[in-house]
Amino acid sequence: MKNSKKKTIRFYVTLAGIKVLIKVLQLCGRNATHVPGRKAINICPDFLDQIDKPEFIIGITGTNGKTTVSNLIADVMQDNGYDIVDNRFGGNIDSGIASALIKNSTMGGHMKKKYAVLEIDERMTTKIFPYVQPDILVCTNLFRDSYRRNAHTEFISGILDKTIPARSRLVLNGEDLISNHLAMNNQRVYFGIECQDGRTTPTNNIINDMVACPKCGARLNYEYVRYNHIGRAFCPNCDFGSPEMDYAVESVDYEKRRVHIRTPKGKLDIKLLGDNITDAYNTVTAVAALEEFGLSGEAICRSFEKMKIAGTRFDSVEINGRKIILDVAKGQNPIACSRVCDFVRHEPGKKAVVLIIDDFYDRQESSENIAWFFDTDFEFLNDPGIVQVVVGGLRCQDMHLRLLMAGIPEENIVCCDKETDTAEYVDLEKAEHVYVLHDIYTTQYAKAIKKRISERMQEGGKEA
Repeated sequence: MKNSKKKTIRFYVTLAGIKVLIKVLQLCGRNATHVPGRKAINICPDFLDQIDKPEFIIGITGTNGKTTVSNLIADVMQDNGYDIVDNRFGGNIDSGIASALIKNSTMGGHMKKKYAVLEIDERMTTKIFPYVQPDILVCTNLFRDSYRRNAHTEFISGILDKTIPARSRLVLNGEDLISNHLAMNNQRVYFGIECQDGRTTPTNNIINDMVACPKCGARLNYEYVRYNHIGRAFCPNCDFGSPEMDYAVESVDYEKRRVHIRTPKGKLDIKLLGDNITDAYNTVTAVAALEEFGLSGEAICRSFEKMKIAGTRFDSVEINGRKIILDVAKGQNPIACSRVCDFVRHEPGKKAVVLIIDDFYDRQESSENIAWFFDTDFEFLNDPGIVQVVVGGLRCQDMHLRLLMAGIPEENIVCCDKETDTAEYVDLEKAEHVYVLHDIYTTQYAKAIKKRISERMQEGGKEA
C-alpha cells in the first residue's frame, strides 16, 4: 500500500468512531457517501494524509462525463476480477473520497484493496491531490459550469494545472484545447473522435471558450468545430495547437450500436452504450484509461458487451410504439444542457420536450442565478420536429422568456410551477414521443412524470 503520514492517536480514535457511524447510516438505508468523510476530516484535519491508499489509483475529473466514465472504468475492472475502491455513489469531493477509503480500510487504517477508481471534482483537487495522487488521471473535458463554483474555464484549468501531481500519467481529450494542455511536463496520451458524425451538426454555439491562443493572443484557426470549443485548431503565429490522438474513434454505427476505435495496440469494435456523440466520447475515454492501465482490448470489449447505460442518466420506455425518454440535462451547466437539446432535435418523430432543470438546492432559497439560461443553446429546441415544450419549476416564467428569445412559437410553450404537473400538459395528440430533460438532482420528479405520461399513453393519450 502507498505510504501515508505517521498515524496519530487522534486518527485512530476518529477512524473507529467513523466506522461505527457508517454502520449506523447503512442500517438506516443511507449510502454514507459524504457525512462520514466530512466528520473524519473535521475531527482530524489531516485524516486523508494518514489513512493508507491503494497501490494503484485511477482518477477521473473534468466538467462533463466524469461520472459515466468512472463507472465504465470501474465496471470493466470489476468484470475482469479487480477488487477496487470506488466512489460511484457521487462522493467526488474530499469527504466522499475519505468515506470510500474508510469503508475499505481496517480498524488500523490499512487499505484492504490494491486498486481504486475515483471520480474527483475538478474544483476540489486542491484538497485531494496533496494526499491522494492518481497514477493515471483522466480529464474528460473542461467547460464553463455553475456560476457559483466554476463558471470560468481558465479558473478551473488554472487550479488543475497547479495541483496535478507530477507522477500522474494523463489521459486527455485531444479535441479540447483547454484540458489537453494541462501539466505539460507530465506523461500523457490523447483521445478523441476523428470521423465525421451525423449526430453533431456544426452549429454556431453561443459559447466558445477557446477563441484566442493562450500563448500569443492570435485568433485560432479551427479545422473543424464539433461543438462549442471541442474540435481541432491551430495558432497561425506560434506552435500552440491540437495534438495527434493516440486513441481515436474512426467510425460510429448508431443503428447497430457499435463504435470503432483505433488504439496504440490495434483496432477495437466495441459496444456503444447510447445514441449521443457524448456516448462515443465516454467510450473512447474509458478505453484509453483501461488500456493505459494494462487491460487488453479483447478484455475491454468483452466487458462492454455486458453493460448498459445507467438508468439515472438515461432511461427509455416504449408504450404502443411511443417512447418516453428521461435524459439528464444538468441544470446550471450550459454545455451539457445544450448537448442534450441538440440530441433531442436530431431524434426522429414528432416530440414533446419537458424541461425540469431548476437547481434543486438553489431553489430552496429562490435565488438561483439564471444567467446560464442565456449561455445554453435552447435555439436547438426551435425545430419542426419539436411540437411542444413544457416547462416546470419555480423558474418556468424565466425559461418561458428564454424560449421565446430562442424563436420557439409561444403557442408551443406551456409553463407550470410544479414539476410533476408537467405530465398533465403534454399534448399526446400532437407528440409521438416525449423527452423529459431533468437535472441530476430531480430524477425523482422525472420518474413521476414518466409514470403519469405512461398511464396517459396506456389510456389512449386522452387529455386530462
